[in-house]
Amino acid sequence: MRTEIENAIEALKRGGIILYPTDTVWAIGCDATHPAAIEKIYKLKKRANDKSLICLVNSLNMLEQYVEKVPKAAYDVIKFSVEPITIIYDDPIRVSESLIAPDNSLAIRIVEDGFCNKLLQKFKRPIVSTSANISGEKSALNFQEISNEILEGVDYVVNLHQDKKSGNPSTIIKIKNDGTVKVIRS
Repeated sequence: MRTEIENAIEALKRGGIILYPTDTVWAIGCDATHPAAIEKIYKLKKRANDKSLICLVNSLNMLEQYVEKVPKAAYDVIKFSVEPITIIYDDPIRVSESLIAPDNSLAIRIVEDGFCNKLLQKFKRPIVSTSANISGEKSALNFQEISNEILEGVDYVVNLHQDKKSGNPSTIIKIKNDGTVKVIRS
């Protein structure tokens, strides 16, 4: 795993995009602070730039570095959630503007997964995470279902867990600074 983390970090630092296993599904990712890398993901997925992407962080501490003010309700949701949960926060900071939605929000998930957690810990920045498919096409349920177009379009493919079935996408909720909670995807 150590070599895979080092290889992935090398690609991320060069502004590359990686294909990697997350705590939910196989994902395409890049440095969330690198606008050109984010643009590569949009082009590879053939995704409209106004459709938001999510970011992964590995801890509350990292989350707090990229959101102006984490709402109190978010701490409770994170603490008591038993499944992976992505929260849309208002007022993201220190990430590429191309990730920030028109309403000045950003979806972020704290990962528990061993590989992602260690990758984020060593990289020390959030990583974009979007399903490993062309926009509008069915999401891959495992590595074998990922299209050649995606495999050939990334700069590095993580060589771990390629025989494992993917989990379900995370639940997505939006928590406004005033504490209002709205379920986006369950």
